[in-house]
Amino acid sequence: MSGFSQDFQNDLLDLMRWRRDVRRFRRDPVDEALLQECLATFRLAPSVGLSEPWRVIRLESDAARAAALANFTAANQRALDGYSGEKASIYSSLKLSGMQESPVQLAIYCDDSTAQGAGLGAGTMPETRRYSVVGAITHFWLAARARGLGVGWVSILDPVQLNQDLAVPEGWTLVAYLCVGWPESSNDTPELELIGWETRRDALAIETR
Repeated sequence: MSGFSQDFQNDLLDLMRWRRDVRRFRRDPVDEALLQECLATFRLAPSVGLSEPWRVIRLESDAARAAALANFTAANQRALDGYSGEKASIYSSLKLSGMQESPVQLAIYCDDSTAQGAGLGAGTMPETRRYSVVGAITHFWLAARARGLGVGWVSILDPVQLNQDLAVPEGWTLVAYLCVGWPESSNDTPELELIGWETRRDALAIETR
């Protein structure tokens, strides 16, 4: 294929612009077939050495979700304790996870010990397996957004504790904890920018050597 139409290119840019990290969800369930359509895009993602190192755990039990939420609550308090002044005030007002509302929650891991791919491309930079997982998450995120779903990435977690709570195999590394569901509202501006936490750069800085 030589290329896509200008309309498609414009739509793709709009999709990226409206992707946004969602933390405010409705509690409405997500149709299983729709969710599986989105998850299937993991298999379309590139991976170093064709290792496909992504591993997905879906948290459905009350016990698993309660453990993850307790983990976030403790980690969030520690994070708040690290700020002072205006930043502490703003931080304390932030909603940084949709874990109490989102109907679908996924822990995405990288299997650093996978034999698939025979180590091709990962000998000098083994972290490329994790980068591959991030690329697959981006595929999933865009697919979900295109269908009206929202995705939120919760990074304020103790990965060691979560690994224990979810009983994951040795050699797996937590990459992302995702909340998925129908967003309360949509906005093409990051929430952190709206509340004044940080400002997005106007342009990409590119250096030359």
